[in-house]
Amino acid sequence: MNEFIVIIPSRLSSTRLKEKALLDLNGKSLIERVYFRAIQSNAKEVFIATDSKKIEDHVKNFSSNVILTSKEHKSGTDRVHECASKLDVSDDTVIVNVQGDEPFINPETINKTADIIYNNVNASVGSACTLFKDNDLHDVNNVKVSLSNSNRALYFSRNVIPNNFTKSKVKYFQHVGIYSYNYKTLNIFVSLPRSKNETSENLEQLRFLDNGYDIYLEEIEELSIGIDTETDYKKALMILNKYD
Repeated sequence: MNEFIVIIPSRLSSTRLKEKALLDLNGKSLIERVYFRAIQSNAKEVFIATDSKKIEDHVKNFSSNVILTSKEHKSGTDRVHECASKLDVSDDTVIVNVQGDEPFINPETINKTADIIYNNVNASVGSACTLFKDNDLHDVNNVKVSLSNSNRALYFSRNVIPNNFTKSKVKYFQHVGIYSYNYKTLNIFVSLPRSKNETSENLEQLRFLDNGYDIYLEEIEELSIGIDTETDYKKALMILNKYD
């Protein structure tokens, strides 16, 4: 079994949904549900990295694996990096960055994302994608990814890619925001300035591509529901009411 750890970045402030990490989802908080999905994966250990003493105190009710990080971080990746640094992991430790607002993340998606680093010698970063089905292809919040024949990311965009200029049959893939990399790659990544394409699209993963790092993606069947808005929250409650 390939060895890896999971780090879940979680911040208290949220522009669209106040203190969403602590929202109640049928008796468990959002961050608690993400954590319990992650520990069902093959991860050696799962850690929560947070900027909030309030979240830290809450997490200690169900896990001691919580690391308090700076409030100054501009991204979850920076928070994951500080957490990994405080854990003093080795350069070759494989880390899976699982977003803290994904209460339905499939543990097998976590495993498959980690495996990319072990199974593909050309992969600096692993991630996931799924075919567009019911989601709005033209919604700029649904990030698109264009893939090579070997599932290497060619580009990520908020616009529709590839452009179907020839009106042929095209598969459109939505990017799933989960990443795997070793600590050495992560350490270099956070030291790099924001790249031109990253700034233009406001997509952090483009910094990898702009600096020559190859991202390979695993195609998964279902898109997990992330909670960013009140509508997402209500949808999650409906799902939990049906299956919990």
